Amino acid sequence: MIENELKELGISSENLGTSTGNTWFGKGEELSSYSPVDGKLIGKVKSSTKDDYEEVIKKAQTAFKEWRMIPAPKRGEIVRQFGDKLRKKKASLGKLVSYEMGKSYQEGLGEVQEMIDICDFAVGLSRQLYGSTIHSERPLHRMYDQYHPLGVVGVISAFNFPVAVWSWNTCLAMVCGDVVVWKPSEKTPLCAVACQHILAEVLKENNISEGVSSLVMGDKTIGELIAQDSRVALVSATGSTRMGIEVNKVVAARLGKTILELGGNNAIIVTQDADLKIMLTSAVFGAVGTAGQRCTTTRRLIVHESIYDKVKESLVNAYKQIKIGNPLDTANHVGPLIDKYAVEMYSNALEKINQEGGKIIVEGGILEGNGFESGCYVKPVIAEVENHFEIVQHETFAPILYLIKYSGDVLNAIEIQNNVAQGLSSSIMTNNLREAELFLSQQGSDCGIANVNIGTSGAEIGGAFGGEKETGGGRESGSDAWKAYMRRQTNTINYSTEVPLAQGIKFDF
Repeated sequence: MIENELKELGISSENLGTSTGNTWFGKGEELSSYSPVDGKLIGKVKSSTKDDYEEVIKKAQTAFKEWRMIPAPKRGEIVRQFGDKLRKKKASLGKLVSYEMGKSYQEGLGEVQEMIDICDFAVGLSRQLYGSTIHSERPLHRMYDQYHPLGVVGVISAFNFPVAVWSWNTCLAMVCGDVVVWKPSEKTPLCAVACQHILAEVLKENNISEGVSSLVMGDKTIGELIAQDSRVALVSATGSTRMGIEVNKVVAARLGKTILELGGNNAIIVTQDADLKIMLTSAVFGAVGTAGQRCTTTRRLIVHESIYDKVKESLVNAYKQIKIGNPLDTANHVGPLIDKYAVEMYSNALEKINQEGGKIIVEGGILEGNGFESGCYVKPVIAEVENHFEIVQHETFAPILYLIKYSGDVLNAIEIQNNVAQGLSSSIMTNNLREAELFLSQQGSDCGIANVNIGTSGAEIGGAFGGEKETGGGRESGSDAWKAYMRRQTNTINYSTEVPLAQGIKFDF
């Protein structure tokens, strides 16, 4: 189905897996990638062994010594060229993302566009890695801070955004002077191979040493090697909260640095002053987009009791119009879940809703028959629940929307929203200025992202992306997220003829 796209992206029938640039190797077991769209084998790669990993890290360390000495604007030029390559290969890479991961083709193209956007952002950033000049309390002294690259950055990414999240980290790390070792999800290895081919081609064209961008393949044992390795200065990990806790323990034990982008349990508050047309579009896309497999997916809709029945009716009617099927067909809104394990989690969640006393008002189920042979297609679900239900307190990576009623003022709704362990994205639908400002105030949303009259799903490159509590607290992408990829250094220069000592201490020399 995507043979031409694989060829254009440089992916051959060879078993590729570990890479330090244009050099590919790997001695581990074969890792097969099956599409959730139709269950067919897309291709195979070689898993990385411990020896493979060691070779990658050594090359990365050597490359760092050269890469950090290239002026930042010149590093930005490399990233600019990478963005240009992505523009040319957007359609092919977007189609591979859709076919290997299962999101709609439009969303696949959108993910590649995010890569292009972060390239543009990083190019500008390469001339803006600012420090600060600080007034010294000592006469004839100048004090300032500056930022230096960290070294090797390890990126552990998840299947749901198989290319964008890597690019967020890699483009920023590269302009900051770092080198990157990427361990992608074993569920979407060919997307990673494609990205490595594209970037490696740019690096080769500019005579950049191998090791600036490297790829290692495999299961969590490869991720563990990265987390344990003191030569990896920063580990940026995206995935479940459980995974993040383990990564954080290991990296913290060696006093390394982390960026953690973990689970979300995102809510939209719908007040009695909401524009229900805006609410409906935002909620439906947020709940079913990427088949509910975004970290920013709308999981909970917290609705004021005065408009609850009206909102429920509009949602039920809207869900009747959702088309499920092959994501490469642009007429469809929802594609498959990533694999049958995800389908099992979806089914278990539906059972748990019933067990806890919830009411399913838009029925779910696993789709079978013509076009659904992979067994990974499920129906989006809406369920009336209470926020304290155990199943509601946890993130299920599937298109399940929980409908929750609130009474009283907006502070009651905010309390419900915040009463979960996760804190990634949040939104309020209201035309009431007071409600909007309360939501954004210190007594408002406790999430890293808080929106007014737009949904929880999606984020612009210019803003820092990340969350609080069990979401991890890390920030990627825009704003000053670049500082996480660098080490801060404070410098003081004495251009006087004396050395004033602290607390007035004097020596008679």
